[in-house]
Amino acid sequence: MRSRNPEVFPVAAGALVVSCQAQPASPLSGPAPMAMMARAAVAGGADGIRANGPDDVAAIRAVVDVPVIGIHKRGDRAGVYITPTVGAAAEVVHAGADVVAVDATERLRPDGTACAVHLAAIRRTLEVPVMADVDTLAAGLAARDAGAAAVATTLSGYVGDAPRPVEPDLALVEALASALDCPVVAEGRYATPDHVRQAFDAGAYAVVVGTAITNPVAITACFAAATPRRG
Repeated sequence: MRSRNPEVFPVAAGALVVSCQAQPASPLSGPAPMAMMARAAVAGGADGIRANGPDDVAAIRAVVDVPVIGIHKRGDRAGVYITPTVGAAAEVVHAGADVVAVDATERLRPDGTACAVHLAAIRRTLEVPVMADVDTLAAGLAARDAGAAAVATTLSGYVGDAPRPVEPDLALVEALASALDCPVVAEGRYATPDHVRQAFDAGAYAVVVGTAITNPVAITACFAAATPRRG
């Protein structure tokens, strides 16, 4: 197992991180397909991988030599479900994740724990860097105060009942980058190379891209919608 410092975010500045995840119904769901996807992403220039669950993390860790950001989705998607417990974090750390990403919104965890307590417990128990997936500037500031090694915009637009945005939240990237003394990771709806460039221009330390690279079902559906048969 690699040595870890909970204060240091191991992803390099200027990095592209590719999220290799598949919904359970996807033909690509499972550790073996996700490991192949991660290998392909690294071959194309990815500097890090984000992966869900201990099985996928272990399979990916075995075939790539870039930092792996592990998450463990549990429970109801409508609530806090990205690594909601210390036990969930421990499973992906023991599988080989270099970083644990957690829902760091200001909502309570399923057991009633506040985000700051949850984040501190992971750092203390597992001695691993934590990336805080946030939805607002206030949540990002609170997560950094609680010891997050990096703050990501992952959950912007996904909390509450408002319609989901189409474009990435570049304004939040800029606000976090101006206010924080830690890496700010742009994530959420980054679908084009121009989006990635805009994120770095806004002050992002690194950018995570998922669906646009690793979800062929969604990519195909987008193109199919433009055909006479589907349109």
